[in-house]
Amino acid sequence: MHRARKLNHLPDLQGYFGDYGGRFVPDVLIPVLDEITAAYLNIKDDRDFKAELRYLQRHYIGRPSPIYYCRNLTHRLGGARIYLKREDLNHTGAHKINHCIGEALLAKKMGKKKIIAETGAGQHGVALATAAALVGLKCDIYMGEVDIAKEHPNVIRMKILGANVIPVGHGLKTLKEAVDTAFEAYVKDTETQFYAIGSVVGPHPFPMMVRDFQQVVGEEAKDQFYELTGRFPDNLVACVGGGSNAIGLFTAFLDDYDVNIYGVEPSGRSFKDGDHAATLTLGKPGIIHGFKCYLLQDKEGRPLPVYSIASGLDYPGVGPQHSYLKDIERVKYDTVSDLEAIKAFFELSRVEGIIPALESAHAVAFAIRLAPQLDKENTILVNLSGRGDKDIDYVAEKYGEQYNIS
Repeated sequence: MHRARKLNHLPDLQGYFGDYGGRFVPDVLIPVLDEITAAYLNIKDDRDFKAELRYLQRHYIGRPSPIYYCRNLTHRLGGARIYLKREDLNHTGAHKINHCIGEALLAKKMGKKKIIAETGAGQHGVALATAAALVGLKCDIYMGEVDIAKEHPNVIRMKILGANVIPVGHGLKTLKEAVDTAFEAYVKDTETQFYAIGSVVGPHPFPMMVRDFQQVVGEEAKDQFYELTGRFPDNLVACVGGGSNAIGLFTAFLDDYDVNIYGVEPSGRSFKDGDHAATLTLGKPGIIHGFKCYLLQDKEGRPLPVYSIASGLDYPGVGPQHSYLKDIERVKYDTVSDLEAIKAFFELSRVEGIIPALESAHAVAFAIRLAPQLDKENTILVNLSGRGDKDIDYVAEKYGEQYNIS
């Protein structure tokens, strides 16, 4: 590991994190992305913009989200003490609201009339629909038909908030196809629309911009954890699909090399193609949706089909910063299966009274695996990125008999 390396200066001016990131888009989009980059860099340090964002973070989102010590779970497992950063307690129920508010404010200041986006689990869609309602913009959300059926409560929330939910019915009908379709719609009208990408993915400046809006998670956690325990956490854990909640937690600690950092991907049903979304574990560098990253791909470089029980994790690519952090070995990336995630979903619910999102349950499952391997002086901080309300119908249908909820 390159312990002398300082990591918080990235990306470079071209939007690269090492070999990853950049812009691989049609020429017609270059001036559009330049406009977004200039607008974002102009306002990110603007006193009025920062004051408005801080006000909404505190009085609308409900920040700071608390850190909670899982006393019961810790005692049951033995070993390291497990803590949760409670992003599930944010308005709309997940971390997604952090960057959606920022992107909506930016779009409004740029004079856009509509914000559009893709969504998988629906958390980004709900958060963006919420932000659009708040700032007075129209909102289109593209969502795969499989995810619409699976995440029905979030679909209803988006519609109540005034968003137009557009079903995507081609391919696997999940997140990758939703991104494809939203991107096609955006290219047709970049003048009045703003594409609010839902994770730290896409062409520059989106991985940087979403990271910056999400890093409030780690900044809060660093201060809170020190105030609570008198030291920094020994281990950080977060799930990784595109990777926004993970980067949000990790960024504040990247230069603190005594803190071990773990990103958790879905191994799904198996490691066969189409049965998982373990991009950093089994992928190789490639290009998807306008940027370079680790990618699950066939011999011709086309994205492979992916799968996860968690709709927000079934993406064949991953944020470029995660790809870079893997290469320099600053973050360790591991996997959790569907069955492990479901077991963790019920364990946290029944031991601590907290129902996690299936995405977050992957991180909880890894912490459950890690804690007994460490001594009692060690600590683990898990980013509980979302709450599980959206998943309860699906879980009851698929696992109700097994867990006595049918």
